[in-house]
Amino acid sequence: MVPKPQGGASTAKSVTHRPLPPLPKLRVRRPNKPEMNPCLGIMSSVLGCWASSGYSIQGCAQFEQKLRACMDTPRPANTKKNNINYHLSRMYPNIIGPHKRK
Repeated sequence: MVPKPQGGASTAKSVTHRPLPPLPKLRVRRPNKPEMNPCLGIMSSVLGCWASSGYSIQGCAQFEQKLRACMDTPRPANTKKNNINYHLSRMYPNIIGPHKRK
C-alpha cells in the first residue's frame, strides 16, 4: 500500500469527466461475420501454378486434386446466428436510465 501524503491539501488535481454523448441504440456491426472459405488457399495455389507453368496439366495435377477434394467436402448448413443485438436492445433502457418523454 502507498501511504497517503501528510498534510491537509490534496496532491492530486480534481479531474472532471465529460459525459459520453447519448447513443441512439446499441448495436454490434456484423455479428454474423461469414467464415473464410477454406478452399481459398488451395485455389490460389492452383492459379499460381497455372500462371507459372503455362496452364500445363502435368505440373499442377496435385494442386487440382486437393482443390477438388476440398470443394467436394460438405459444409455445415446450420450455423447458429449470433443474438447479441437482440440482448443489447433489451438492455438498452436499463443502461440509459429513466428519461423524460417528449
